[in-house]
Formats: sequence, C-alpha cells, structure tokens
Amino acid sequence: MSEQSASPLTDGPADPEHDSTAAYGLDRSYVAALTRRIVSTTGETHAVSSPIGGAPLAHVPQSGPADVAEAFSRARHAQAAWAATPLDERAAALLRLHDLVLDRQDELIDLVVWESGKARKDAYLEVAHLALTARYYARTAHQHLDVQRVGGMFPVLTRAEVHRVPKGVVGIISPWNYPLTMALCDGLPALLAGNAVVSKPDAQTMLTALLAAQLLDEAGFPPEVWQVVAGPGPEVGGAIVAEADYVCFTGSTATGRIIAQQCAERLIGCSLELGGKNPMLVLRDADVHRAAEGAVRAVFSNAGQLCVSMERLFVADQVYDRFVDAFVSRTQAMTLGASQDWSVDMGSLISQAQLDTVTRHVEDAVAKGARVLTGGRARPDLGPFVFEPTILEGVSADMECFGKETFGPVVSLYRFHSEDEAVERANDGHYGLNASVYTRDAARGRAVARRIRCGTVNVNEAYGATFGSLGAPMGGMRESGMGRRQGAEGILRYTEAQSVATQRLVPIAPMFGMSEETNAKVLTASLRLLNKLGRA
Repeated sequence: MSEQSASPLTDGPADPEHDSTAAYGLDRSYVAALTRRIVSTTGETHAVSSPIGGAPLAHVPQSGPADVAEAFSRARHAQAAWAATPLDERAAALLRLHDLVLDRQDELIDLVVWESGKARKDAYLEVAHLALTARYYARTAHQHLDVQRVGGMFPVLTRAEVHRVPKGVVGIISPWNYPLTMALCDGLPALLAGNAVVSKPDAQTMLTALLAAQLLDEAGFPPEVWQVVAGPGPEVGGAIVAEADYVCFTGSTATGRIIAQQCAERLIGCSLELGGKNPMLVLRDADVHRAAEGAVRAVFSNAGQLCVSMERLFVADQVYDRFVDAFVSRTQAMTLGASQDWSVDMGSLISQAQLDTVTRHVEDAVAKGARVLTGGRARPDLGPFVFEPTILEGVSADMECFGKETFGPVVSLYRFHSEDEAVERANDGHYGLNASVYTRDAARGRAVARRIRCGTVNVNEAYGATFGSLGAPMGGMRESGMGRRQGAEGILRYTEAQSVATQRLVPIAPMFGMSEETNAKVLTASLRLLNKLGRA
C-alpha cells in the first residue's frame, strides 16, 4: 500500500492475530456499505481477491434472474419521472459528478488498483476519462437532445421536427479491464437522455463499479435510476438482455455475437465493443524516439489489457533497427510491480487466467521460432500475476499470438518495405478497432489512416488522441463490434428518433375538387421549382 493519508481503503486493522479482518485488503464495513446496493436475494456470494499479493477483498452478493427482473422493475418505475426531469437538471447532476470524481480521485484510484492490479497512473486515467465524459455530455446536452427543426415537404406550409425519446431501461454489461470507465461512462449519456440503467459489472471489479454508483447518488441522480446486479454472465447477462430496451456490452467477440443474436430476436438495439488485434505503423520518416515512446504506451499501458492497445508493430525498413533499439531500451527501463505506488510503470495482469493466456502465447511463439527481444516471463517475485513487458520478433502465421488477441503485455514486430504493404498487413485479419500511425508528415499520416479499416486511428499518438476526444465517436469495424460510444452517436444510440410534422393551410392531397391527374401535375411543377431554388 502507498503511504497516503488515512482512508477506509488503505488503513485497516494491523494485527491479524488479534483481529480476523486484518488480512483483508479493504475495511469490511466499507465493503459492506458498497455491496448493499446490489439487488440480490440468492444468499450466495462470490469471493474477490486482489492481484496485489492475493489479498482477499470482499464476498460479493450474487443476483439471480428474479433479482434482475426486480432491478428492471425498479428502474422502469423510476424512469418515467426521470425522463420528465428538465434536461438542465440532468446535465447539472453530471457536472456535480465531474467535480465529485476529481475530489474523490484518491479513493477511486486506490480501489481500482486493489481490484485490477494496474499501475496507479493507469488508474488515474480512468478518473480523468470519467470526468471528461461527464463534462462533455453535460455541456453538449442541448446540442444532442433538443428538438431539431428539419426541412418540411413544402416551405412555410410544412413544419417538421425530430424529437429524441429515451429508449427506457438500458442494460450495461461492463468488463474488468477499466472498471471505473467502462462501468460508468457508457451509462452517463443514457441517464442524460432520460433512461434508467441496470448495470452488471464484471465479477472481478464489482467494488469500483459500486463506488461509482454511490457517487451518482451523491451527485443528485435518483438512486433508483441506476440499478446494479452481480453474477455469472450466461445467467445474469442473459436475463439483462431479455429485459432491456437497449444493451451496451464491452467484451469478447464470441460473447458479443451471442448478445447480438439475442437482441435481434427481441428486435432491440445494441452497441458492442469487442476484440482487437490493433496495428501500429512506423513510417520511414517517423521520429524514431517519439514513436518508441508512443509504442511503450500503446503496448504496455494497463499491462496490455486495453481494448485499444497495440499487439502488432509494423516498422519501415529505413528506421527498423533504430526503432527497435529505442523501443527495447525504453521497455527495459520500465519499473514493474503490483502496488499502490505511483512509481510503477506497468502493473499486474488481473488474474491467473490472463497470466495463463499470455504465458501460452509467448511460449508457443518461442517454441515455433520467434525471438524474445526483451521480457518473456512471469515475475511471481513482484506479484502473483505480473508478466514482463515482452517484445517478439519473427512471429509467423502458425503462432497463436499472430492473429489471436493476447490482451497482455506482448507485441510482435514486423518489417515492411512499402506503405501499401504496411496498410494491407494492418488490415489483415477480422478485427478493426484501433490503429496508430507515426510520421513527421501529419497530412500523410492522415491519408494513411483513412486506408486502415479501424474505427479509430491515431496519428503520432498511441490511443489517447481519439480516446480522449469525447466529441469523436469510438468503436470497432468488422469483428471488433458495432455501434459507437462518445460523441453524438454515444448518446443518440439511447434514444428513438420521433418525427413530428404539422401541415398548414392546405392538405397534401387534391384541393378545390381537382382530379388526381391535375394534382400530380401541380405537384410535379412544385417539385421542379423547389429543385431550381436549391431546396433539399
């Protein structure tokens, strides 16, 4: 634990011999206050331990299908009144949340690190992104949700407008890798648009999501509009899809397919952010040292457990050797650990399952001829799930890490001879989430970016330029998902577009006893005139 001011998260009983709660990483009364929010009547619990030394954190109450139904019932009861709340009041609650998140950042960061094992600096980025999201949607609320006037059929005579009607109750199924950001950021625009939410955070990071829900209450959102359930994905997640008016899911492509099929059966919408095998291109005119710095963040942020992190680096022949030297040197200089300390550059993987996947991918690649330039092994001396940042060279298509998502601190390096070749190889495979291009010529970088089939592409940056630009939509192409978070699309997905048109003076039908044939001629003349006048 870091040497910080006293808090329920870092200061607890110190002597296990005299106090049975002392072995817990978190104060048990603090945990109990958080978990009370879960809708649960099963009497079952799920034990959660920290990647930091394996310290037990909590026994989280579990929900069953009946609890999910109850959560939706409560949310539906509250949603109508919430939707009737003036938009400015809803936006004001988001602005209060913005300040609360920044005020309580130490508590939030502590809890994120305890549950996920990530480096403290990576946990801070979750706080910053949550604040950015709250402020962006609060400040742009009217831009996205106000009634919009559109061109009517006839100027002056036809008034047409588009209303944004909330979907109702949104089901959000969020992952463990960014437990604060993913638990809350997708739900904030849903709330602003007048929906209620039933949330199922991942079992490994429930406490962070529960603290975030508590901050919603403190910011002035009615507690009933944000319900939390907990439990196994197939059981509880399926029950959410069966009840929701819209589903937002972040996770694996395999699970995303199942959810998409279930939503299609019910004729409801969904947004899915799924897997990726993200490419980074270092062009021949790139600033090698800037590209190497960006590559370290692109590959090893959050120990590679980031949906937009890079797992494939394509480097031009002209700069390959210099780039590799700089990249390996920077990687070897990283500090590793599983702790609350700010000095850690890369933290732990979250679980044994993640460690097993990373280890298997590296061992398979080495066994088939790949070379480890640095890293390549687990570090149990630093933490139960710590794995060294690893750079591989000579990875080929027969290796597991070539096309499958590793979701860990492992990257494969490849030379390329031409930009056409680099773009083709970047587009190879089934995914299309995020990409990065490094070049001294920004215009050239943007031109290359437009040829890459990914939902977001960053020029001279790893992922932060798109991820932090809240007005820009974010999501995947191909098997990396459907739908978008952030920007206008990130909030309009939670609404139904309702068109309302009012006709004045004359009907859109024959008048004054004229025949249908005569009416058609009059209408044709009107259409020609409107075209000449430049009307849409």
